[in-house]
Amino acid sequence: MSGRPVEIADRGGWRLARGRPHPALRPFLRSYDGYRETLTVPTRMRTLPVRTTVVIINLGPPLYMRVPDPGVGDREYGSFVAGMHDGHGMYVSPGGQRGIQLDVTPLGAYTLLGVPMARLTNAAADLADLLGPQARTLVERLADAPSWGARFDLLDDFLLRRLDTGPVPDREVARAWRLLEGDPAATVADLAADVGWSRKHLTHRFREQAGLPPKVMARVLRFQRAVDLLTGGAPLAAAAAAAGYYDQAHLNREFRALSGCTPTELIGGQLEQQRVSTLHELA
Repeated sequence: MSGRPVEIADRGGWRLARGRPHPALRPFLRSYDGYRETLTVPTRMRTLPVRTTVVIINLGPPLYMRVPDPGVGDREYGSFVAGMHDGHGMYVSPGGQRGIQLDVTPLGAYTLLGVPMARLTNAAADLADLLGPQARTLVERLADAPSWGARFDLLDDFLLRRLDTGPVPDREVARAWRLLEGDPAATVADLAADVGWSRKHLTHRFREQAGLPPKVMARVLRFQRAVDLLTGGAPLAAAAAAAGYYDQAHLNREFRALSGCTPTELIGGQLEQQRVSTLHELA
């Protein structure tokens, strides 16, 4: 049995487990998030642009997902990687989900997965298609492990090996990412001047390694900031200003473009999901 601390919680039909990765991995992902659905309820949920690449190690039934790329229809996925998105999608689960989610920084995903992240822009790929037979072996070992702590130990071992052998992002791209994450209002010209590259070269290399061009990445970061503020109860006008939008009308346009709905509809839907989860928990 692993001696690492693991946080366990029961929330609305879900058994959740969270553990910290090895310190060498923490710049790239904050936690290992295990989950097991105790109430087998079919689920249909909108997916949104987020600031991370999402890795799902599926230890339960497959799900169906629609990604923002209009050229890709609904597909069945087991374990998969969802790259950086600048649009919304949908996933459908029959219930009984069980697995581990990793929210990895874009440049961390570039190193740990070992592929250009532009390959996964607005798309998803089966984990085995990216990592080969070792992905199937990892999933099998995780499924057979006796505890969440043991599963997280296996992930540490696997990802540390990937960290040692994966590609290293350009220093200029890493610098531009840190600047943009700290201030999404930074322009491509600002970033290019700081790192000493042309705007065209920075845009090309940044998209190749982070998955989205800097200007589009800034839109996603602003959007996520606004979602966080609104979910926390901030008024629309205050959230628009704090997230860096020109005004509330600008925020509304961006929400429709990135999420397919208005801010009120999006936050209302999230709060309703939380309410239903609470009712399940109290039942």
